[in-house]
Amino acid sequence: MIKEFFRSIYVVAYREILRFIRERSRLISAFLMPIMFLVVFGAGFNRLIGEISPGVDFIQFMFPGILAMTVVLGSLFSALSIVWDREFGFLKELLIAPLSRTGIILGKAVGGALTASIRGLILLIFAPLIGINITPILVLKLIPMILLISITLSGVGFVIASRMRSQQGFQGVMNFVFFPIIFLSGVFFPLNSTPQIIQTLSKFNPMTYGVNALRQIFFNNINVINPNDKNVQPIGIEIFGHITTIWENIAILATIGIILMITATWMFSKEE
Repeated sequence: MIKEFFRSIYVVAYREILRFIRERSRLISAFLMPIMFLVVFGAGFNRLIGEISPGVDFIQFMFPGILAMTVVLGSLFSALSIVWDREFGFLKELLIAPLSRTGIILGKAVGGALTASIRGLILLIFAPLIGINITPILVLKLIPMILLISITLSGVGFVIASRMRSQQGFQGVMNFVFFPIIFLSGVFFPLNSTPQIIQTLSKFNPMTYGVNALRQIFFNNINVINPNDKNVQPIGIEIFGHITTIWENIAILATIGIILMITATWMFSKEE
């Protein structure tokens, strides 16, 4: 039983990675939107806004969010493979094969997380151009965080894909879901400076905690900032007057990810 479970994860994950390697257009297209936002918003507002936190200007502040957006974009649309497989009949072959259904959904999550993480890590090439120093230690810290963000947000896509029957329908719903997730996560602005309704909604957005954890990894020397200083925007999420630490962000994101994956697995197990 355990052997079948892990075999299911390996087989499905390997297939997802193989499809990603063969479809190079997916890799190229994944960078178009993040780079566009980085160039347009960064070039347009960097001088106007100036420093967000001590030693961190607007474009540097935005880069971890753009990195998260690249990963999330790949993660959400990795669930498209479920709809594609269902539409063309391959999903039925998977379901009747001697594979664990839980293993199938986890395999798709692992495969999608790995491909999305590759996109995110390639984006780090642009970091030195905006004054962010990339070191091997920083990359080692980023890899598990990127994987966690990817797996958690892929759960959102899998929950939606479990009830979709066409690629067009899935893409329409995901376009509706993607932009609120992005704009309510603080990719482009500090959430603590937004109206209270935005701050409240952002706390229910799993990507919010991923974006802030990435910022805290990038700018670990300014994790602790005096919240009473109105001229400085703290890097973190304020919950009941407390600014979350990197480990608290990770714990919240992991908890949401587990809930989403359990829900997706349960919904997928009812597939006939």
